[in-house]
Amino acid sequence: MGSISMFERYGFARRPGAPFAASLFALMVACPSFVWAQQDNAPQADGAPQETSPLKRPVVSSTKPTSPNATVNLVNLLVQQGVLKEDQAQALIKQAEDEAYVSRQAAKDATLKAGDAAKAADAAAAAAAPPGSKHVVYVPEVVKKQLRDEIKKEVMAEAKADNWASPGLYPEWASRVTVYGDLRGREQEEFFPKGGYNAKGGTINFNSINSGSPYDISGLNLYGPPAYNNSQNASVFGLRARLGVTADLPNSFTAGFRIGTGDSASPVSTSQTLGGQNGEFSKYSLWVDRAFLKYQPNQDFALTGGRFDNPFFAATDLVWFRDLGFDGAAVQAQHEFRPGFTPFVVAGAFPIFNTNLNAGTTQGSSKELGTTVPSEDKYLFGGQVGFKWKPFPNYELTAGVSYYDFTNVRGHLSAPCDVTVTTFCSTDGLRPLFAQKGNTYMYLRDIVAPAGNTGGAFAEPEYFGLASDFRPVDVSARLDLSHFDPIHVIFDGEYVVNTGFDRGAVSALAVNNLAGTSNGSIGPYNGGNQGWMARMTVGDTKLARFGDWNASLGYKYLESDAVMDAFADSDFGLGGTNLKGYIVGGNFAFSSNVWTTVRWLSAENIAGSPYAVDVLQVDLNAKF
Repeated sequence: MGSISMFERYGFARRPGAPFAASLFALMVACPSFVWAQQDNAPQADGAPQETSPLKRPVVSSTKPTSPNATVNLVNLLVQQGVLKEDQAQALIKQAEDEAYVSRQAAKDATLKAGDAAKAADAAAAAAAPPGSKHVVYVPEVVKKQLRDEIKKEVMAEAKADNWASPGLYPEWASRVTVYGDLRGREQEEFFPKGGYNAKGGTINFNSINSGSPYDISGLNLYGPPAYNNSQNASVFGLRARLGVTADLPNSFTAGFRIGTGDSASPVSTSQTLGGQNGEFSKYSLWVDRAFLKYQPNQDFALTGGRFDNPFFAATDLVWFRDLGFDGAAVQAQHEFRPGFTPFVVAGAFPIFNTNLNAGTTQGSSKELGTTVPSEDKYLFGGQVGFKWKPFPNYELTAGVSYYDFTNVRGHLSAPCDVTVTTFCSTDGLRPLFAQKGNTYMYLRDIVAPAGNTGGAFAEPEYFGLASDFRPVDVSARLDLSHFDPIHVIFDGEYVVNTGFDRGAVSALAVNNLAGTSNGSIGPYNGGNQGWMARMTVGDTKLARFGDWNASLGYKYLESDAVMDAFADSDFGLGGTNLKGYIVGGNFAFSSNVWTTVRWLSAENIAGSPYAVDVLQVDLNAKF
C-alpha cells in the first residue's frame, strides 16, 4: 500500500490538485480544537519508569520570522496558538515547499518544451512552404493545455525517480540511519555522618586489589589495605556524553553503535568526573558503549547479538543498574493471545570473562609446582517469563519472573603456591576484575612457606574471590494507573533471592561482612542473600513539553550476597550491595528535550562494619 498523507490519516481526504494551504485550512475548520497525540520519543528521567523509544531530531526555535509564503505564515501561527507541534509544523512546511518546488519546475519545463515544439513546427512549416509564401502556425489552446499536462506528468515522474524534487533531500541510505545522543551535567554532594559513626579505615576496596597487585596479609605489611572513603565529604562535578547511530538494514535487520564518556571501562557508569583522569584540563576518553546487530522480522520476535541494552524487564534497579550494557546474545518473544493480554519470554547467554589461554606461559604458571592452570571462563545465563495485562483502560500491569545463573564466579582455594618462585597461582583467574562493594570475599591463594624457611615470617600477597555462588531468582512488577491521564500513578516492586547462597559455606570462608562485638573483636558472618525494593512515582511518564514533571519515593533493602555487586546501582550508597535506605527524587522539563533531575539517596550498611552516606544529585539533561 502507498503511504497516506497527514490529512488522510486523520480522516480528511485531500482533493487531487487542491492547494496545500486550502487542505490545511479545511483541517483547521473541521477540527478547531484538535490536539496532536503526544509523541513516543520524549526523554525520560532517572528515577522514572524507563522505556525505549526513538529519539527526535533537533527542532528549531518556536520564534518564526515572517515568511513571504502565506502557507508558512499560517502554519507558524498555528504553532504559536498551540494547535500544531513544532515537528508537525516542520513536516507541513516541508511538504508545501516540496509541492511548490515540483510545480514550479514542472511548469518551467513544460513551457520550455512547448516553446521548443512550437519552434520546431515553425521551422518545418517554413521548409515545406514555397519561396515567398507566408505560413502562420495556429495551435489551439486545448492542445497547448494537453501538451503542458503531459509534459508536467513526465517531469514529475522524472523528479520522483531522480530525487531532485525536494531541495536538500537526503540520499537513500541516509533515510535509514538515525543519529541520536544525550548530554548530562551533574553536581553530586556526598555527606558522611559525623562523630566517627563509620568504621575507622573505611571499607576495603577489593576491586583495587584484584585489578592490581595482590595485598600482603602477613605481619610484614606496615600498611592497611586500600579502602573507600567513608569520612571525608566530597563535591563531585561530572559529565556524561553519548552519541549513537542506528541503521535499518534490508530483510528486518538493524545495526547499532554508541560511544560514551567515562572515568574507566566500568560497566555501570559512563559519567566522567570533571578534573579527573590526568586533570589540568586534559582530554577525556571515549568508550564503546553499544555495538549490536538485531534481527526483528515482526513486533513479536527479536534476536540481538553484540553489546546492547538490558533485554530483561526490570521494574527497578535492584538487580541491574539502569545503564548496564549486556555482552552476548538474547532472544525476545511476545504474542497478544487476547486483547490486552500479552505474555513474553526472554533468554540470553552473556560472557562475563574469557580466560587468556596463554596465562600459564605469560604469567609463569605452576610449571615449578607441577600443576596446570585451567580455563576460567565466566558466563551469565538468564531466562524470564512474564506478561503485560491491561484489563481496563486505566490499569496496566507488567510482571516477570527471572532466573539468572552466573557460572564459574565463586572463588576456590588454589593449589599450594610458593609466591617466591611464581607470580601466578592456580585460581588467580577466579578473582573478579571489576567489583563495587558489598559482596563477601574469601582468600584465593593457598600460600606456602618458601623452601628453606624454618618458621620465620614471609610475604603473603593475596587475591580475593567471591565466597558465594550466584543464582538469583527475581520477581518484578509494575502497576500503572492512568485515571488522571496525563498524570499517572505508578507502583514498582521487586524481590530477589540468591538460590546459590550457602550460609554455612560462606561463613567458613568470609573475610568481610563480619559483625562487630561489644568488646571490639571480630564477630561472625552476618551477610545475607535477599533484597527488595518498592517505589511510587506520580506525574508524567514522559517529559514531552515545558512543565511536565514527575516525583518518586522508594525504599531499597539489598543484602550482601543477594546479587553480584559489580552490576548493581552505582549511585545508591555510592555503589554495590549490603545497603538499605530510601530514595526521593523528581524531574521537571524545560522543553521536549531538556529537563532537570534532583535526587536524594540515603543509605547505610546492613551487615559488617558501620557505614552510611547521603548523596544529593542535581542533573541537567539534554537529548537530541
